[in-house]
Amino acid sequence: MFDDYSCDDFYDEAFRPDGTPREHYRRLVELLSSFEPGELERRARMRDATFRSRGVTFTVYDEGEPEGLERTFPMDLLPRIIPAAEWDLIAAGLTQRVRALNMFLDDLYDGERSAIRDGVVPEWLVLSSDGFRREAFGVPAVGGVRCLVAGIDLIRDHAGTYMVLEDNLRNPSGVSYVLENRQVMTRLFPLVTAAHAIRPVDHYPRSLLRTLLSVAPPTATDPRVVVLTPGIFNSAYFEHAFLAREMGVELVEGRDLVVHEHIVWMRTVRGLRRLDDEFLDPVGFHSESGIGVPGLLSAMREGTVTVVNAVGNGAADDKAIYPFVAKFIRHYLNEEPLLPTVTTYLPWEPDQLAHILDRLDRLVVKPVGGAGGYGLVMGPSASAEQLERCRAALVADPRGFIAQEVMQLSRLPTMTDDQVVGRHVDLRPFVLSRPDGIEVLPGGLTRVALRKGSLVVNSSQGGGSKDTWVMADGIGGPA
Repeated sequence: MFDDYSCDDFYDEAFRPDGTPREHYRRLVELLSSFEPGELERRARMRDATFRSRGVTFTVYDEGEPEGLERTFPMDLLPRIIPAAEWDLIAAGLTQRVRALNMFLDDLYDGERSAIRDGVVPEWLVLSSDGFRREAFGVPAVGGVRCLVAGIDLIRDHAGTYMVLEDNLRNPSGVSYVLENRQVMTRLFPLVTAAHAIRPVDHYPRSLLRTLLSVAPPTATDPRVVVLTPGIFNSAYFEHAFLAREMGVELVEGRDLVVHEHIVWMRTVRGLRRLDDEFLDPVGFHSESGIGVPGLLSAMREGTVTVVNAVGNGAADDKAIYPFVAKFIRHYLNEEPLLPTVTTYLPWEPDQLAHILDRLDRLVVKPVGGAGGYGLVMGPSASAEQLERCRAALVADPRGFIAQEVMQLSRLPTMTDDQVVGRHVDLRPFVLSRPDGIEVLPGGLTRVALRKGSLVVNSSQGGGSKDTWVMADGIGGPA
């Protein structure tokens, strides 16, 4: 199975450059190599049938399809394995980073704005962010926690070093696939999974519910959690339904809720929706919106309801803020960052803009508010016409973009067309913040670029996922 596998010139997480498996992959390689020809293909068909029957899907918005195309979420059968010592470093770095981001957000909306006052980050940059919401002023945050659920995207570079690529602090998606992937892998490979001491992930819905209840309004004697989402045409609809079901909470649309005397009441259960900030309340935000809850913002200010994640979190996950997070860690925690970040250039700085334009064909350019890989321009693979359009956009709106060095993402063995080949991956761990501490789900969503040579792992751009196994303490050798 792995006889013809090539490590090429990239950092391979499963195999050393000489082709031998790394210690923590050795048992997996031995077990899978003992399979009869065609066995993996048979189990792949079982995987597909299971995902179809369980409705494990996501929605892609292609041109000409305004309502989106629903597709089964692709999962590769070869898992990612992370040794205990590696994971401990990752978890510590994520905990540190999310603590600092929460402190920045609470300082911004309900504090002295010390990061701005002390010159850590430019005031105009924060206030010009599409994710900054003046409406968030006066909205209390229980325990100072404004980002209860964070998804921090990590990569490994050519040397295998874990680095932060970007932060997702508003509505990070993907955790449902983490849980579904584990269930399917356990059913399809019971002996293989039993041969590895894997940290569990099935407790996440309970942890999430506990996290949500931890920020219930102080006056609430019997707080109720509901999930509010934009409905079946939302790209993450499956996840919203999955998490609501697993937590055992009500599924509601905006029209199912009504605010009376600053109290939110639920009329009925009719579906599942999750809304961006600007659609939460047509009174406080878009008056033409028909999917929000009129008066919700006033109830939030009165402290009778908590919205998670908090309104205004986008001020901290704007990609133009990303280069300043290391400074937040030093400013708020007086610590050095445990996880390095990818070199990022800010076009609104004239010297950096000149540097970007001079190296445009060697950089990746991203819109600061983009998600899902949409709008991204990968310089080395872009056409001359794409580069010229990108150049014009940068000059016209330098605040609207960042540029980063093209990282040669690490690779993992992946099944494609009945062959095992190397494909690039990233990792999105999920971090829960409560007033009493921070919890990092072991593993997270490993996203894999299924297209040959692609560095874009987003499912909307043809990517898939892998089950991520974090070994128990003392299990797994060096990387």
